[in-house]
Amino acid sequence: MARLPRFVLPGYPQHLIQRGLDHRPYLRDEADYWYFWESLVKASEKFGCAIHAYVLMPNHFHLLLTPQAEDSVGKLMQSIGRYYVKYFNERYLVTGPLWEGRYRATLLDPQAFLLPCARYVELNPVRAGLVAEPGDYDWSSYGCHALGVEDRLVSPHPGYQRLGRSNKARQAAYRDLCATPLETATVQRIRDATNKSWLLGDAAFARDIEGLVNRRAQPRQRGGDRRSPAFRANRVAATRESLVASR
Repeated sequence: MARLPRFVLPGYPQHLIQRGLDHRPYLRDEADYWYFWESLVKASEKFGCAIHAYVLMPNHFHLLLTPQAEDSVGKLMQSIGRYYVKYFNERYLVTGPLWEGRYRATLLDPQAFLLPCARYVELNPVRAGLVAEPGDYDWSSYGCHALGVEDRLVSPHPGYQRLGRSNKARQAAYRDLCATPLETATVQRIRDATNKSWLLGDAAFARDIEGLVNRRAQPRQRGGDRRSPAFRANRVAATRESLVASR
């Protein structure tokens, strides 16, 4: 099956994930985390990607970012792949690829999904059982958003800044948001859109984006399970009604 092209529009945020090959760790100790973090800082500045939220997990990472140009995200990821893979292979005396294929990404509606997606990213260590509280994990943007920790990698999105009139107010509001777990349906929707390269937004937002990129932005609605007896019975009934009406 042909791979769907990614949605990339300058000025529109997107969530992306890159996994280590065979789910193996690409980060083994603190030096690796620092090198990778520094690589992200340099690449985001060089290629015009404002990173709003991130988490560096041992075997994968998430970014929530807004590109300034159509090729900004691709160049950032190529840069990370080129320099970090070289560093990793030389340090650990290994060869071969480090990543599980190409990264996966979804363009999202910032009004509806910017903050839920940021929470999804930053709560990843809690869902994975690495820490009990998101503030206990050092390698995410939660510390910046919720606790006021300085982080050169983070460019706060206007959606976050609207949470309050001061830094303390925004941080308190964000902590309150993160204290409530995301609904299971929201988590699954973010995962599905990211893994399948579909848009993350409602039908109206999808129509707007389709007008800009000239391709379908969401999967077609299915009419049910075509293999199920109920579906076949309904189709037969509909066909009979159509024949009767045409007589």
